[in-house]
This record gives sequence, structure tokens and C-alpha cells, in this order.
Amino acid sequence: MPQNEHIELHRKRYGRKFDYEERKRKKEARQAHTRALYAQRIHGLRAKMYNKQRFQEKAEMRKTIAMHEERSNKHADDEKIPDGAVPAYLLDREGVSRAKVLSNTIKQKRKEKAGKWAVPLPSVRPMAEDEIFKVVKSGKRKKAMWKRMVNKVCFVGDSFTRKPPKYERFIRPAALRFKKAHVTHPELQTTFYLDIIGVKKNPQSAMYSTLGVITKGTI
Repeated sequence: MPQNEHIELHRKRYGRKFDYEERKRKKEARQAHTRALYAQRIHGLRAKMYNKQRFQEKAEMRKTIAMHEERSNKHADDEKIPDGAVPAYLLDREGVSRAKVLSNTIKQKRKEKAGKWAVPLPSVRPMAEDEIFKVVKSGKRKKAMWKRMVNKVCFVGDSFTRKPPKYERFIRPAALRFKKAHVTHPELQTTFYLDIIGVKKNPQSAMYSTLGVITKGTI
């Protein structure tokens, strides 16, 4: 027998304490209060990391609850026509079909989002990363090369605030941040100077869509 399995062996021979299950249940019930108290008392970097972990757990739980939540769905059934006279108390229920629907709101929203912008994209020449980003050397001796300067036109919203320059990985120069664009109407043959609402999809990469980089074929 391996040396480290003496606890399992003891449990097999003598079992656990009589109140083990009850104590375990109570400990799990108290866990929420214990964690909340711990979250209140810690500070600094440890607090940031712990709160981020809790936020992810809660988000995961909300998704799981939404996926398993069932609601009753009523809709009028036009095909169902009753034979003969219908009592007064049944008139309001006439032709109503009831069905259990799996309410998966998150997936539904994702489908709507995907379908909304599904327009035929033109065949676009793929761009190399060097063409869009320029390597920026940083640090005291200019040896760190993790920063990138965006060479293309990009869009950022009105509420955009730069990160502290020391920690900013992707630098979008102020001169290349556009808020308006010339849009030509194909039928009217007229050009309008309109505000850019947002960058929904860049065919080059999802990362460029997030950064708001505008290249050929961008929606």
C-alpha cells in the first residue's frame, strides 16, 4: 500500500464521524458569507484578482441559469376552430396554444447580432500585420518591443479614454482617429459627410474589429 493513502484506509475501516454530512452541509452554506467577508477585507492587487475571478464565476452562473430557464409561452392558434357553442368562461382561452419554450436569451442575442451584419463582403486582399502595425520600441534601453502603433485609419467612440502610455499595447494616433466619413449613395450618385456609428466587422481579423481599424471591406 502506498504510504500516503493512510487516511483513505482509515475511512474504509472505520468510516466517518456521524455528523460529518451535516457539518459539511453547514460549512458549504456558510461559504458565501465567508467569501463575501474575505472580499471586503482584502485590498490591493490581490483584491483585484479575486474580484475578477468572482465576476467571471457570476457571469458563468448567469449564463447557465439563462440556458436552463424555462418559461410558458402562449400564442394564438388560428387553425383550431371549436365545434358547436363555446361557454362564456372558455371564450378568453379560445384558440390558445401553450408550449414550453427553452428561454436561451444569450444564444438568441448572439444569433440576432450575427444575422444583423451578415452582408456579402467583397473579396479583400489580406493584409500583413506589418502593414497595419508598426513596432514601437520602449523601455529605458529601447529593448522592449511589445507595443504596436496602428498605421491605418481607425474609429474610437466619444467615450474613448487612452490607457496610461506605459501600459498601452496598441497606440492609435490622434491624427488617424476618424469620427466622420464620406459615404456615396449608389442610386442618388451623391456623397454625404456622415458620422461613423461604429466598426462592426473588419474582414481582416476580429482583433482589427475590436480596435476599430478601418480598411477595405470594413462594415
